[in-house]
Amino acid sequence: MAGVVNVQSSVDTEHDDMIHDAQLDYYGRRLATCSSDRTVKIFDVSGSSPVLLATLAGHEGPVWQVSWAHPKYGSILASCSYDRKVIIWKESNGTWNKLNEFCEHKSSVNSIQWAPHEWGLVLACASSDESFSILYTTGDGNWKYKRQESAHTLGCNAVSWAPAVNPGALLEGGSRAGSTTVKHLVTGGGDNLVKVWREEGDGWICEEKLEGHTDWVRDVAWAPSVGLPISRIASCSQDCKVIIWTRDENAGRKWISKVLNTFSDVIWHASWSITGDILAISGGDNKVTLWKESLEGGWVCVSEMDKGQQVKPTQ
Repeated sequence: MAGVVNVQSSVDTEHDDMIHDAQLDYYGRRLATCSSDRTVKIFDVSGSSPVLLATLAGHEGPVWQVSWAHPKYGSILASCSYDRKVIIWKESNGTWNKLNEFCEHKSSVNSIQWAPHEWGLVLACASSDESFSILYTTGDGNWKYKRQESAHTLGCNAVSWAPAVNPGALLEGGSRAGSTTVKHLVTGGGDNLVKVWREEGDGWICEEKLEGHTDWVRDVAWAPSVGLPISRIASCSQDCKVIIWTRDENAGRKWISKVLNTFSDVIWHASWSITGDILAISGGDNKVTLWKESLEGGWVCVSEMDKGQQVKPTQ
């Protein structure tokens, strides 16, 4: 498939060390980056050339990940770091300030993600202290948290929320679409496991332990839902594999695994398109590949890009 993606522009971030994450906001107008230089940078990328808007300094170690909140809550960005902190930043009248600093983890905070906006201003945080925490605002300017201890032995490396849309809502009509969705999320850890969690009362219950990787799971990504009766998770690992986990709500609700591909190097990140039908993979080989499910149920690479080079469409 030729012409799937094109490189529109490149950004000279002027970070002084390795960049670990880069995330566009909801409208795709601003880019947030974070680095081992302990800073977060925000760029306006809506014009022909990127413009640096702010450099956020508050962490005392490498910053691993950033996450934009939904714009209904204002201009809010979260960052997490090796320094055990999660910082929530808010922009007002062009100036960024700390909205909250969360320091309750005992080791590096490796991954963060805001929940679907339907559930409020809620942030999941995964830490090397083997736990994940849920940070939320009470609406009066205060923040509270709940922590799930012993989520993964050897550390919790990644976290991703399930969509707020019920699987099958599109086919089953308004009654199911309007029902209350139980919160779910997925984590990956140093125990080689992918775990699916369900909120129950004031805590979280491990609903499934998905075994398939033979080394540390580095990232997990729950695919967006378009209302079909399918739930899908991608996981990638130090074992160089990417696995797609699929659950059909009409076929026993069992998670079925399929190895998307075994790569030549460790895979660090997996990210779904907004419609959940294209998966982007990046790893230690300095390549980004895009994958799409075929009509036969297999996964095919539709484009590949080497670091600093143009896209190479696959045939």
